[in-house]
Amino acid sequence: MGNSNNISMMTQNMRNVPRNTLVFTVFFRILFHKFQERSNFMNLDQLDKRDRQILNLLQDNGRLSNAELAEKVNLSPSACLRRVKQLEESGLVSGYHMQLNMKACGMSGAAFVFVTLDGQGRESLARFERAIRDINEIQDCYLLAGQYDYLLRVIYRNAADLERIHHDILTNLPGVVRVNSTLTLRAVKHTGKLEV
Repeated sequence: MGNSNNISMMTQNMRNVPRNTLVFTVFFRILFHKFQERSNFMNLDQLDKRDRQILNLLQDNGRLSNAELAEKVNLSPSACLRRVKQLEESGLVSGYHMQLNMKACGMSGAAFVFVTLDGQGRESLARFERAIRDINEIQDCYLLAGQYDYLLRVIYRNAADLERIHHDILTNLPGVVRVNSTLTLRAVKHTGKLEV
């Protein structure tokens, strides 16, 4: 009922507007309304204390059962589950994963590799990014502003493995003209947690 009244008022107000402008305006409003319905993104200002508690607790331990989580935030299990689902659908939660111990998996080291390409055009960047997506040794890739084009975090088993990655993979990536590697001695801090 409210929607039909709004459309009726909008139509009455726009009687003197040229027809093509009217069609565009109505189309834009419908499109904008559909976009708002589909974009459930929630920003941090919309979170209350319990939402923040839930996000922080799940970042610390993503394996908490719903019953354990509900008890920690003083909610019923059904209310807690409803909030978790809303947070997941809001776009704030990008996923859940298990983090493995690098050394236990036979990876003894990590290196940060600065990469320079032969060009910075969109196609050059896109070719490089497509090429690195499925290379397991490359754990992270960042496009940079500054002296280098990309920063990669690479993991390796030993010195021979690092040499293989350098010669067989990194220097053969599309457009690469220079790589500059820095080896890490140990990880002092590694976290993916965001304080909310």
